[in-house]
Amino acid sequence: MTAALRNYQDRMRRVLDYIDRHLDADLDLETLSGVAAFSRFHFHRQFTAIFGLSVHRYVQLARMKRASYLLAYSDADSVTDIAMDAGYDAPDAFARAFRQRFGQSPSSFRNSPEWESWLAAFGPFEVARSKLMRTFTTDDVTIRDVSPTRVAIMEHRGDPARLGDTVRRFIAWRKAAGLHPRTNPTFTVWRSERRPSLPAAYSTDLCVGTDQPIEANGEEIRVGEIPGGRCAVLRVVGYTDNLEPAALYLYRDWLPSSGEEARDFPIYCQRLSFFPDVPEHETEADVFLPLK
Repeated sequence: MTAALRNYQDRMRRVLDYIDRHLDADLDLETLSGVAAFSRFHFHRQFTAIFGLSVHRYVQLARMKRASYLLAYSDADSVTDIAMDAGYDAPDAFARAFRQRFGQSPSSFRNSPEWESWLAAFGPFEVARSKLMRTFTTDDVTIRDVSPTRVAIMEHRGDPARLGDTVRRFIAWRKAAGLHPRTNPTFTVWRSERRPSLPAAYSTDLCVGTDQPIEANGEEIRVGEIPGGRCAVLRVVGYTDNLEPAALYLYRDWLPSSGEEARDFPIYCQRLSFFPDVPEHETEADVFLPLK
């Protein structure tokens, strides 16, 4: 990659970071073109050419994503507050836009999200995000001796499109159990490919570290352990919804050239911060590849 191209991409990435950080502000063309230091007369075409979305639609989707996360995973904010945060002057306007995009009203989504429609609606947004995904190098990988961690596990087995339902149940259960992310680490253990040939073959474990006795509270919770030992660790900063590129880098590039061998435990991650608690470009996760 030439220095000029890298500089161009860095300027565009700066715009995405600014949007994430200022979703409540007036994100007009003049402001965003100034962030990128591009001419406002050309910026909207440059943005669309790079990301496949207009600036206006990208901002709308970014706000809608935050709104949908708050609806699905948080009871602290009312639908009216969420509508205001998404840039709408009235709940009715927000409800119409939400229904048009997701096929559900905000209240219906909060009670029972249709995740397949949600994933389809955000497909173009996630493609746009991936355009400037940072690449990894061997300098990004460290080898750590990891201590074993006792965990409570909620399993997800089956269609990955329904993973959001399991995540909602997991969050509700750990809240009831008093296992807050600030005090109890959060892990995801991937026991299958992200997109297996058969959706029914998808398998992942949602885990929370705890040394306390486990109260299932009606959920299917089992006790397990993330084993200790040597691990290659790759930290991902920003847009941690999809950690597949990090896993692929470890398997495809780092492992063959490292002289190391993988240990008999699945690749997993520890989520260090969460959207929308922090802007998406500030979310962090460590991806662990267990080594012999």
